[in-house]
Amino acid sequence: MKKITKEVYLKWYEDMFFWRKFEDKLAAVYIQQKVRGFLHLYNGQEAVLAGALHAMDLEKDRMITAYRNHVQPIGMGVDPKKVMAELYGKVTGTSKGMGGSMHIFSKEHRFYGGHGIVGGQIPLGAGLAFADKYFKRDSVTLCYMGDGAVRQGSLHEAFNLAMLWQLPVVFICENNGYAMGTSVARTSHSTDIWKLGLGYEMPCGPVDGMDPAIVAKEMDKAIERARTGGGPTFLEMKTYRYRGHSMSDAQHYRTKEEVEEYKKIDPITQVKDVILEKGYASEDDLKKIDKKVKDLVKECEKFAEDSDFPPKEQLYDTVYEQEDYPFLQHKL
Repeated sequence: MKKITKEVYLKWYEDMFFWRKFEDKLAAVYIQQKVRGFLHLYNGQEAVLAGALHAMDLEKDRMITAYRNHVQPIGMGVDPKKVMAELYGKVTGTSKGMGGSMHIFSKEHRFYGGHGIVGGQIPLGAGLAFADKYFKRDSVTLCYMGDGAVRQGSLHEAFNLAMLWQLPVVFICENNGYAMGTSVARTSHSTDIWKLGLGYEMPCGPVDGMDPAIVAKEMDKAIERARTGGGPTFLEMKTYRYRGHSMSDAQHYRTKEEVEEYKKIDPITQVKDVILEKGYASEDDLKKIDKKVKDLVKECEKFAEDSDFPPKEQLYDTVYEQEDYPFLQHKL
């Protein structure tokens, strides 16, 4: 496993703080109707991503997730200005403004979305891993889903084939407790989601998803298993989201006291505490990082604000047309 050094903790702090402020800015501009449609924010779940990125090989590994997908591509190397521009629907965005909040994508940085259909990304993640095995590449795919998506049949089909073919994929459930707005206890007899892997004899287990160091350790084992031919793993990251499922969520299913209780184990605070306890940086040093982060968020906002909307002609450039389509004998 890669060592978790002073530099790693400082990077975790800067990255997670930036992701948090990036999402906070999106919430603000959403209220101003500069970002429209659905908006699903990652606040509180940052340790799941930070720990995974530390264990990955970003030169060859892939990631695919659901629609809470703004900060993952940034972690994979995508320019955050382009991500914000995509959310604004601007032509400078990652998909030229035509994907929006739920469909961030970057082939260059091996981030394969952003999928709006619940559980739709699970078989796709297995498919990416199948391609790597077929072409004898030693890449690993990380396939994320929420606790609501594990009720989909596509998960079980993907698990079965992933084990049958020993695919190099790590399935990760980000269990933030409520899916769209219903607790796990109300949707399943068993609240231990990780046990779904047992039915397929897939290595599986629960992970503290609020501490990036713990996430990194467990992800490292799973990625190494996949890369060396040991097949898939299913990990349940126990995490929590501080905001609603989306911006339209009134959150009647939980109390403000519960949210405040979880904020006591905030992943950013946990990392900050380690940094200060071990003397990796002072409060003044961290304040400089905070300013750097806030300035970058402002740059992203300005870039998105100043960018143009796509021209109408772009609609026709993104439609696939093949005039000599097989079996099509005549035009109707």
